Amino acid sequence: MPDSREKPFHCKPRFRVTAGDRIALGPGKVDLLEAIQQFGSISKAAKEINLSYRRAWDMVDTMNQCFKQPLVQSSTGGKGGGGAHLTELGEEIMHHYRAMVSAASKASKKEWNAIKRSLKRPSEL
Repeated sequence: MPDSREKPFHCKPRFRVTAGDRIALGPGKVDLLEAIQQFGSISKAAKEINLSYRRAWDMVDTMNQCFKQPLVQSSTGGKGGGGAHLTELGEEIMHHYRAMVSAASKASKKEWNAIKRSLKRPSEL
């Protein structure tokens, strides 16, 4: 039996920032930035969030091309191995994105509560 304190309903705002026909930033890309910051490697970050290395690299490349300055800098492998880190702009963009999501959640709380009251509980489906 599910825990009665468990919240069965969730509402998560999702923003996609586009630059022309490219998605410059979105929830998956910000998750990747956070993982790169944590693990210092695109490869390790990709594994952590269940992406292929190729997909993660493509996402980083798109972000770096869409912004005036790169969000991620990487170094090639060698004796000490390669690595990656967020630039100052990358850290700022990541924090601004998370702040937008938080602000949207707060701003839509009244409407979300109205919708939530009309939903069936998962056990009723």
